[in-house]
Amino acid sequence: MFRGYSSINLDDKGRLAVPTRYREQLQACCERQLVVTLAVDERCAGQSGCLWLYPLPEWEKLEETISKQPTLNKMASKLRRFVIGNASECELDAQGRFLLPEKLRKLANMEKKVVLVGQLKKFEIWNEDAWLAQEQAFMNGDDTEGLEELGNITF
Repeated sequence: MFRGYSSINLDDKGRLAVPTRYREQLQACCERQLVVTLAVDERCAGQSGCLWLYPLPEWEKLEETISKQPTLNKMASKLRRFVIGNASECELDAQGRFLLPEKLRKLANMEKKVVLVGQLKKFEIWNEDAWLAQEQAFMNGDDTEGLEELGNITF
């Protein structure tokens, strides 16, 4: 399970260095094989600056789930088109870096400062300013709609 927050600078080539604390786990679970794609959560999609990063086995589970959806279902078609269609396989190099494809960097407004956020079975990669805005909205109570639906969770 991936948890925690890391502030990272993309290098001049658009590579992201995965924090050391995750590298061994990524080696064990996916032999450093990852998939990065557009995020589709309403708070992450498009111009707000977020991508999803999956270990390959978790990505394959998502693909299998999406592939079982009816072809004529509009949302399933959008998932195939934008999430699967923009997916890019990547591999951690010996220094624990991988290249964020230029197209995805542009779509998510990622230039230099990004944030890697553990989301249990995947990561979110955020434009740092977009992440800080989302975090501040949550801390202010502006972005807690639906929290009561998780009634069985005690914090």
